[in-house]
Amino acid sequence: MAKDKKAAKDVKPLTKTQMIQALADSTSLNRKDVAAVVAQLGELIKAELAKGDKASFTLPGLVKIEKQYVAAKPAQKHVPDPFHKGKFVDRPAKEAHYKIKVKALKGLKDMA
Repeated sequence: MAKDKKAAKDVKPLTKTQMIQALADSTSLNRKDVAAVVAQLGELIKAELAKGDKASFTLPGLVKIEKQYVAAKPAQKHVPDPFHKGKFVDRPAKEAHYKIKVKALKGLKDMA
């Protein structure tokens, strides 16, 4: 079992170049065309997420990317510290921002 954990650590993810080459090898497209498709996919995701506060993009069977608006939070003074009993901390204010959530869909979960 110890060998299995070590073997899993040695596996490195594909680089962008390696991914493009693997896709080009498995299709009839050349590397330049595959690189253009990958770049355009990134632009498509960006455009879809720019549509609104609850925008999302789904890569069918693989992942769903959602954009969520998070409201501003005011500063808090003298809040109990959850890590140290009896101590209190001050929390700074947080500005409103967007959060990106990526959910694995069934097709991706079945690959694991």
